[in-house]
Amino acid sequence: MGYILVAVFILLLVIGVPIAFVIGITALLGIMTIPDIPGLIVPMKMLNGLDSFVLLAVPLFILAANLMNSGKISEKMIDLALAVVGPLKGGLAQANVLVSMMFAGVSGAAQADTAGTGKVLIPSMIRNGYDRETAVGVTAASSTIGVVIPPSIPMIIFAGIANASVGALFLGGIIPGILIGLGMMIFIYFISVKKGYPTFKRVPFKELMKKFFVAFPALLTIVIIIGGITTGVFTATESAAIASIYALLVSMFYYRTLRLKDLPKIIFDTLSLSALSLFALATASALGELLSYYRLGTLAQEFFTENIGAKWLFLLLIIVFFLLVGTFMDAIPAMILFVPIVLPAAEAFSIDPVHLGIIVVLTLAVGLATPPYGLCLLIASKIGGLTVERSFAAVSPYLLIILVVLLLVAFVPAIVFIIPDMFAEGG
Repeated sequence: MGYILVAVFILLLVIGVPIAFVIGITALLGIMTIPDIPGLIVPMKMLNGLDSFVLLAVPLFILAANLMNSGKISEKMIDLALAVVGPLKGGLAQANVLVSMMFAGVSGAAQADTAGTGKVLIPSMIRNGYDRETAVGVTAASSTIGVVIPPSIPMIIFAGIANASVGALFLGGIIPGILIGLGMMIFIYFISVKKGYPTFKRVPFKELMKKFFVAFPALLTIVIIIGGITTGVFTATESAAIASIYALLVSMFYYRTLRLKDLPKIIFDTLSLSALSLFALATASALGELLSYYRLGTLAQEFFTENIGAKWLFLLLIIVFFLLVGTFMDAIPAMILFVPIVLPAAEAFSIDPVHLGIIVVLTLAVGLATPPYGLCLLIASKIGGLTVERSFAAVSPYLLIILVVLLLVAFVPAIVFIIPDMFAEGG
């Protein structure tokens, strides 16, 4: 029966059934074959999977990102980023990466970054002499930083599954996210020298400060979210709600770029994107019941401890596994399905849940820019008018940078714990 269910799972994926329905159908078929478990358990588990206060942060952070995009707050960040790194070789591409790092600190949703900044920067890069491959590749790759630098929706989901600290995961993602951004900017510098991409004139300090103060209310969101969570003033869900309210007020009353009539579309887009992720999470919870019935977590722990004697080899296998999973599945259902399976084995190897969480999130971030499921790649290629095949070839060098940082994080855990330990000592 297990082989049949795996075959059904793969077949449904191959013929193009949405991943949430693939997971749900597999769960329903599997549970219906077990006499001891009633079929009613499937909808019950789906509802229970969504019955979590932490999960409210998912639609709220998506709402905050949509409000910022609709209120053109991302454009203020682009202006500031261009003023800061514009004079460097490939200044517009450098600004693309920097604004993704800034936007990552206010949204937690990589797809929102791709859509928001991509609509502005991809056409602008093409007009300024960049080829379409570079414009699409930089945008798709840098958007993945959105799930690494806090706040991060996948980190919130992982924290709920593994009973890990959301604050520690958020703080642990800061340095890896910065390393990825710097690595991409260094690579952009060298290819810009080779291809002769343009630079922008240096902005006078007075003008730079002016742009900074214009963007400051948007950047303040980062301080509110991270500061509030790490100091214990509010939870991740409360921070998402505050971020949404703050984005609404800033867009409507400070920048005055958002109108009341824009809100229905923003809410509709938020609900559509949230439903996509949360329905997949719900069906993954139902499939999790099937996996637990067959004791896959225990079996996986026994397999790894008996056959994999080294911690480094276990980490390498985890990375390879989640890289494969991330190519055809969104991060949220992937974590719901497989983190409970690998978590007992990770504990047996004395791997800290926060360390494991950063590794899993970084690995699944690669999947956001790889076909066939990579949403960041698909969005960027559509905006840039490029085929998915050519877009993937363009994004590949940047994905290698993410993989290098991922290996550093996996085998040098101190990278993850530097900032959390500083806050722990300060507390």
